[in-house]
Amino acid sequence: MRAAVTGSSGFVGRHLVDALRSRGDTVAGLDRSAAHAVDIGDAHAVRRRLEEFGPDVVFHLAAASHVGDSWADPAPGFRINAEGALNVLQACRGLEVKRVVLVGSAEEYGRVDPSDLPLSEDAPLRPITPYGAAKVAADFLGLQAFLADGLPVVRVRPFSHTGPGQSPRFVVPALAGRVAAAERDRSTTVRVGALDPVRDLCDVRDVVRAYLLLAEAGVPGEVYNVCRGKGVAVREVAETLLAHAETELHLEVDPDLVRPVEVPVLVGDPSKLAAATGWSPEIPLERTLAEVLADARAAIA
Repeated sequence: MRAAVTGSSGFVGRHLVDALRSRGDTVAGLDRSAAHAVDIGDAHAVRRRLEEFGPDVVFHLAAASHVGDSWADPAPGFRINAEGALNVLQACRGLEVKRVVLVGSAEEYGRVDPSDLPLSEDAPLRPITPYGAAKVAADFLGLQAFLADGLPVVRVRPFSHTGPGQSPRFVVPALAGRVAAAERDRSTTVRVGALDPVRDLCDVRDVVRAYLLLAEAGVPGEVYNVCRGKGVAVREVAETLLAHAETELHLEVDPDLVRPVEVPVLVGDPSKLAAATGWSPEIPLERTLAEVLADARAAIA
């Protein structure tokens, strides 16, 4: 298979490229940091790169993915997340692609009514962050491309995921980095933000496996949650990391680390994905957290 991956040098993109190449697939990366640099905001460059490569499948992962940044300066994130998706979809219209896997986000669901949990793909989209709103726009552009042009777009809404190599700007590696720093500095406390939010947390390698399965078995025009189907509070994640620490540590809430608006609970229903592909998560959360902590220790060593 010839696979084009936008955002190929990002956290998930690197894991996806590795998985594709390990299967013997030919991969072309579209990324500002890739060997053949392409700005996802440059429609002509995106089209030229895809036409030159001639992919069977396009995985669109490129995004401004930090939710907090979308509050500080929404416009650049909207251009990347919404207009970038539009550029990829328009470029694929004239190509004989078998699938376009368009990666959205569980942030599209936004303000969740407890009666909606766990969230199915039919749950209302009520984004409360600029990032979530931009991802809704990209999601609907994908649906429009399927309905109007017959483009074989499979939309996915991944819930929270983490693993080795994730930026410390995200909550799990940030916590792991503070634990590793406290071990090194012989400190007794670890600063944290809000501890009560509940997230449906998967290992990035399980998420990548879902994307690969959906590229083969996902139904064009449909949308699929990628999630574990059970929630874990940030407090539990932090306490699990502390349990792996080499010294006795305690949590200390830092108001500067608390987001201005936080979705209290995001837990999804993965049954549609499981029915279509047979997917289920394979990597236990405790193993993932231990590997992220080991990654953090190596980074500051």
